[in-house]
Amino acid sequence: MKLNIIEYPDKRLKLKSKEVKNFDKRLHLLLDDMYSIMINTNGIGLAAIQVAHPIRAFIVNIPNEEDEQDQKNLLEIINPVIIKSAGETTYQEGCLSVPKFYEEIKRHKTVTLNYQDREGNRKTLEADELLAIAIQHEIDHLEGILFIDKLSYGRRKKFEKEYKRMKKEKKSS
Repeated sequence: MKLNIIEYPDKRLKLKSKEVKNFDKRLHLLLDDMYSIMINTNGIGLAAIQVAHPIRAFIVNIPNEEDEQDQKNLLEIINPVIIKSAGETTYQEGCLSVPKFYEEIKRHKTVTLNYQDREGNRKTLEADELLAIAIQHEIDHLEGILFIDKLSYGRRKKFEKEYKRMKKEKKSS
């Protein structure tokens, strides 16, 4: 499977992802290919919608203390539902679909979610810190929401201007 990360302002990023019903070899290949592309682009999370597959699936791999992403710590989260959230935190987020931009975004400090793994087994996960932030970021993708959608009106206008300038510079180089 040849995957490419789709970038803002691609309208496909606004699609609401559909529930996964088939936990088959195609899903497994997609998840494996998503892992490769996420690692190769220095990401810590990637939603299927970001590679043009509008299904409710994403992966997250938080770096360890040595700043390495060990594949045994990879989480493949399918059909997630947050059942509990608490607290508030702010984190400077970035996104593989909005390259080179980082913004302070408010999120819940902890989340508990129900989800399925690649085999369709039901699981529950309690997450905090960066893992909770990454999960919320990826679930937003499944709903067609980008982190820049959470910016204030003024900051969003500034982002749009900076992004257009950057795209223009990229084309001329």
